[in-house]
Formats: sequence, structure tokens, C-alpha cells
Amino acid sequence: MHGPGDVDFFDRVARLYDRLAPATDPEPLWAGLARADRPVERVLDLAGGTGRAARAIAAPVGIARAPETVVVDASRAMLARAADRGTPAVQGDAGRLPFRDASADAVVVLDALHHLPEQGAALAEAARVLRPGGVFVVREFDPRTLRGRALVAAEGAVGFDSTFRGPDAWATALDDAGLVPRVLDRGFAFTVVGKKRESQ
Repeated sequence: MHGPGDVDFFDRVARLYDRLAPATDPEPLWAGLARADRPVERVLDLAGGTGRAARAIAAPVGIARAPETVVVDASRAMLARAADRGTPAVQGDAGRLPFRDASADAVVVLDALHHLPEQGAALAEAARVLRPGGVFVVREFDPRTLRGRALVAAEGAVGFDSTFRGPDAWATALDDAGLVPRVLDRGFAFTVVGKKRESQ
């Protein structure tokens, strides 16, 4: 109904999105980034829209400076909002990222992986662009919780073509993409991290 990845919808609501979206808790993102076996100096905010995750990690916890962050999204309108806030933004398909191999220390995806039509391709691409020892941090919603079931129903009602998975299913998918997975926390919102092996 809203096109692949629900991009048409996000193009229409971009001006209001930051007012409607819930506040971003940076702690789970920083906990995921802390799992890296390398300095985290460059982060890709995958399907990052207006840059909520990029802005959340811009205030570092326990390190000297924030990493460089680049928002990658298919929605031009959402990227325009990110750029208006001073966040570097690149239009791109999560399943075919416009970045070279081993060009990022971390990839984060906040509340967006369920929208992507080619989730396996997105995970493979995240693994490709990571440097050895880098991490892919997934922050998502568990469809098995009471609030998760309500969210699945609400997204279906507005015509989203979302595919939700729980933390263990995402951990398995990260493993299939060649990353070493770990579930950091559970609940309605959860965090799963996949680390790229040093030998990759």
C-alpha cells in the first residue's frame, strides 16, 4: 500500500515524524556499540529516516567524542529532515548499500528493520560494510509481547507491510549473515548485536 519499505508513507509524514516518534533512549544503542572490538569512529544509521539514532549516539557515554554518523534511507523527505539538523545523509537501499566493503565500524538500525522488504539482503549488506570487530546493533519491537501485538495490529491497520521478529529470531538471522549474535536486552523493545569476526 505504501510501496517497498513503506517509503511513500514516510515521505508524506517526514515533516511531522520527529514530533510523533517516541523519544530515543541512547543507552541501548551505546551498549551495543560498546560490544565492538575496535574503536567506533564511523557509524551508519541504516533506514535512519530523520536521524533519530544518529542524534541519540551523538552524546557519547564514557568516551571522549562521538563517532561520525551517516544516515542512510530510501526516503528523500526523511533524509532532508536529517540534513536540516546537520546530520550527513545518503539516499540508498538497505539491501544495496552505496558504501564500499569494510567502510564502517558500526551499523545501527532503530525501530525500522521490520519495514524493510528484503531483510536478509539488508543484514548481508550491513555485514559487508562492517570492518572486522565492528558491530551491527538492532533495536526493535517484540511482536510476542502485549504492546508488540498491539503495534503489529496498528501497523497492519495503516497498511504497512511490516515483518516483525523477536530477539532470538533476529539473533539467528544475524548468525546467518555471518555475524556473531548476542541478545543484550528483552521486552517490548529489545536490542540484538551482531559482531563481525576479526578474520572476516
